[in-house]
Amino acid sequence: MTWARIMAPLSGGEGDQVVLEAGALVAGAFDAELAGVYTPADVADVMPWMGEGFMGGVQATALESLKEAAAVGERKAREAMAAVSYGSKSFMALETPVWANLSAESRLSDVVVFSDEPGRGRGPLSEAFQEVLADEQRPVLIARPGLKVGGTVAVAWDGGKEASRAARQATPLLQKASKVVILTAPRATTRALDPGRLQAYLAARGVKAECEVLPDSGEAAPMLLYAAQKAGAEILVAGAFGHPRLQEFIFGGTTRSLLAAESPSLFLSH
Repeated sequence: MTWARIMAPLSGGEGDQVVLEAGALVAGAFDAELAGVYTPADVADVMPWMGEGFMGGVQATALESLKEAAAVGERKAREAMAAVSYGSKSFMALETPVWANLSAESRLSDVVVFSDEPGRGRGPLSEAFQEVLADEQRPVLIARPGLKVGGTVAVAWDGGKEASRAARQATPLLQKASKVVILTAPRATTRALDPGRLQAYLAARGVKAECEVLPDSGEAAPMLLYAAQKAGAEILVAGAFGHPRLQEFIFGGTTRSLLAAESPSLFLSH
């Protein structure tokens, strides 16, 4: 089991260079393809707002401005891609329908890399982040300073289906790690969980993992982040949106707390 295609959605903005460098770092560890995918605002999404209330000339001008902005963004995204010194790379610019095409590209990618901003709901790729992680249920890597492949990886484990899927999909990453620590907070969940089951699953795939049981000290997210930092983890693997997303949005939730943190980098799966 390995990764062969690492996808990096691009906006044509300053964050593209960060995402591409992180994507090249991950792709290089697996001799994988780095696919830069320019994801512009979709003109089709704006059209319904330009109905009867818009005069023909105003509508045409607005659409032309959107097309010009998309062309400028594509040029900048291409320049950012060209600046990445990685051999196996490709570039494509999505066209209308952008979200449908983005979904299709993510389905044929092993991991999709984003910077911190989209995960925090900021910037032009925030909707793309939600589309890929929550709707398409593709594994996502939130790249933060200190990202490293081959170092220490922490795995958040609660026995649920999201955590299980995240651990399975992250197996190639765990196989590259020098140290893997399974973090469990049994009193923060009503599930009957056994970290030894995950430990055995990983051992059968050549991954030797330690287990650490976290104390009962309130919410799970702060405990996970503290334990990951204490272990020196460069990446934290976790299931995303274990509760309904509306509930997570209203009450915060572990996922939102992890996304709001400064470190470590996150490997998330829903």
